[in-house]
Amino acid sequence: MAAFSYPSYLIRASSNTDSHDQNKQKLNNIRINGTSSMSSMKPDTLSQPAGVASTYNSFTSVNGNSITTEELRQNIPTKKRSVDPHRQGLIIEGGVGYRQTVVIRSYEVGPDKTATLESILNLLQETALNHVWMSGLLSNGFGATHGMVRNNLIWVVSRMQVQVDHYPIWGEVVEIDTWVGASGKNGMRRDWLVRSQATGHVFACAISTWVMMNQETRRLSKMPEEVRAEISPWFIDKQAIKKDCPEKIVKLDSKARNMDSNLKVKRIDLDMNHHVNNVNYVRWMLETIPDEILESHKLSTIILEYRRECGNSDIVQSLCNPDEGGILEDGLKHKNGISLNGFSLASEILEGSGLLCNFEKVSLRYTYLLQVKGERGNEEIVRGRTTWKRKMPSKPFTT
Repeated sequence: MAAFSYPSYLIRASSNTDSHDQNKQKLNNIRINGTSSMSSMKPDTLSQPAGVASTYNSFTSVNGNSITTEELRQNIPTKKRSVDPHRQGLIIEGGVGYRQTVVIRSYEVGPDKTATLESILNLLQETALNHVWMSGLLSNGFGATHGMVRNNLIWVVSRMQVQVDHYPIWGEVVEIDTWVGASGKNGMRRDWLVRSQATGHVFACAISTWVMMNQETRRLSKMPEEVRAEISPWFIDKQAIKKDCPEKIVKLDSKARNMDSNLKVKRIDLDMNHHVNNVNYVRWMLETIPDEILESHKLSTIILEYRRECGNSDIVQSLCNPDEGGILEDGLKHKNGISLNGFSLASEILEGSGLLCNFEKVSLRYTYLLQVKGERGNEEIVRGRTTWKRKMPSKPFTT
């Protein structure tokens, strides 16, 4: 099953209510600090034998099997687990889905004390990896199964869509559900659902499509039958976003309104697959959004279409352009009114007619392009589109 670079699983709260209630007790028996309150819930930990060398690549023997110190420290399961007290996770959806309980930490929120989009994406990535970990299929790779490692394959994401209705706040406990399904002959789909544990209110959902790439040649690969046999028993025929209507994202050019031309890939941007992690792409995109938009609006939808990977020697150019289809070109009111097709309407007139309230609800859309700058021309990394809604005063959720 896929992990990040970027995986994706999702669940709808309404479709999983029974499972949610049945597993509530299991989660309640796991303390937030990661230790179990039930003596019967003991993880399959391996006690370190005396004299084990401290070097990472050294070998030792456990139960007659030779393993590396790295494998000993990671304690990757060799068979499926149903509960993980350390990661606050459990298997759901008839034994093939995964749910993890997390607390929104101080370093995951922005100035408004709500989780940032980057933090949410990182949590999606982590739950996807932990899902593979719980399955017993994880090999010594970034979400790669044993069959994938034998064929020198890794997962790469080709498309991802995230919808956010509400952003969790600092200290809030949230549940993240994830599962996988088939996507054509050689791909895999991953979905997620993020909800409040206290109220059950759905905060966000996401879907993604994954394909395999040869780790040496860096070319896309067909799915070997042994890999298909590993992951297909985990597939669920369900989508977190039911109305997924892909629309073509146009390619921007040098006429784009906002541009950052000298983004240098740093070592910290790379993941275990030795390329830039997808969350960093999103950060580069959003840095081109005007500050006034970030102050007055919140991102509600993001769609990403990946073209190629990005390495540590690349220089990246980020392009951004507002879509012109809306009534308000940038969704911003002028100081003394709103301009419509060259005509200026005073705010007092709009308020009196009730139109101002409608304009406040207008969604803004931006299109993006990240590309590698090269001597032979620029190569696309990812195209993107975001939708933004005006920030509204927070209201308490009803239970």
